[in-house]
Amino acid sequence: AKRHERSISAVSLAGCFAFDAYAFGRIDHAATQAVFIVYLLVAGVTIAVLHGLESRPDGGKPSDRTRTILVAVTQFALGCLLSGFCVFYIRSASLTSSWPFLLAMAAIFIGNEYMRRYHARLVFSALLLFFALYSYAIMLVPVATGRMGPRWFIVSGVVALVVFFFFMRALARLGHDRYRAARMQVFTGMVAITALLNAAYFLRVLPPLPLVLTDAGVYHKVKRIGAVFQAQQEQEPPEWQALFGTHAIMHVQPGAKLYLYNAVFAPRGLRTRIVHDWQWLDPAKGWQSQQRVAVNILGGREDGFRWYTSKTNPRPGQWQVDIQTVDGRAIGRVRFAVEEQAVPPAVSPVALK
Repeated sequence: AKRHERSISAVSLAGCFAFDAYAFGRIDHAATQAVFIVYLLVAGVTIAVLHGLESRPDGGKPSDRTRTILVAVTQFALGCLLSGFCVFYIRSASLTSSWPFLLAMAAIFIGNEYMRRYHARLVFSALLLFFALYSYAIMLVPVATGRMGPRWFIVSGVVALVVFFFFMRALARLGHDRYRAARMQVFTGMVAITALLNAAYFLRVLPPLPLVLTDAGVYHKVKRIGAVFQAQQEQEPPEWQALFGTHAIMHVQPGAKLYLYNAVFAPRGLRTRIVHDWQWLDPAKGWQSQQRVAVNILGGREDGFRWYTSKTNPRPGQWQVDIQTVDGRAIGRVRFAVEEQAVPPAVSPVALK
């Protein structure tokens, strides 16, 4: 294992993330929560067992084999946790605003695979567990309470701190001298992690978990008929072209309307408000908000809560609609251009999911 550690780490890194991306379903499923809790328990128990063994007198310290196994199990459990967090944070994130946090999360996930020897150190493993615990609490509290917002984010932090406090007290009982030597470093790291996560939240770079944009588009008309949303669409460029800045061009007659339709997944029972911010690109002043429309949503539907807003007589030029929480946290964005013409545009009917 030591001889092929780098190859094993690279393969497990890619395989773990690919498996989690495929296997993890809805964030509110009991099985998903059970998997996260089991990984947290495995990581916590192996850290505690290794700490207790390392705290024994010299004659009773663990063998290299025992130490290697415990470190490997700890690393595996924390790696699986971080991989799962990456999957859900990426699903929820708008890359335009959340990329710094996603990059940091990915760096921690990758670093965990290549820092095996550091897992034997109490400070490193304890702080990585605290980060995982805090990240899980951020996901769990909205699912459990059905509420989102700054108050519930703070509750998430309190939950993580209380649980970690009792974990550290358990470590103190298992090996006081080793715990005492590491406690100030652990405390400093806890403060730093708490400050960074709170900064990411209040600077709006933390993704708005557990919300996920499942569908969005701009249309000439949207109408709900029973359980189906019917729309009229113009031909759009292929999705891959949007990556290079080629967005849909909507041809409108004077006085016409455009509709922004979307579906946003939220866990069962979660209630919150989502905003459509229609913005026009002013050549002199940049993006200018033209209207903001807020809608109350209720979670539970597999393909997301569906609704639409409209803009009457949109002026020619570049447009974007930001789909965000009421506190400005980005869920997604739809970009398009508007051109006026005298005749009705060619459209085709489409059923929206």
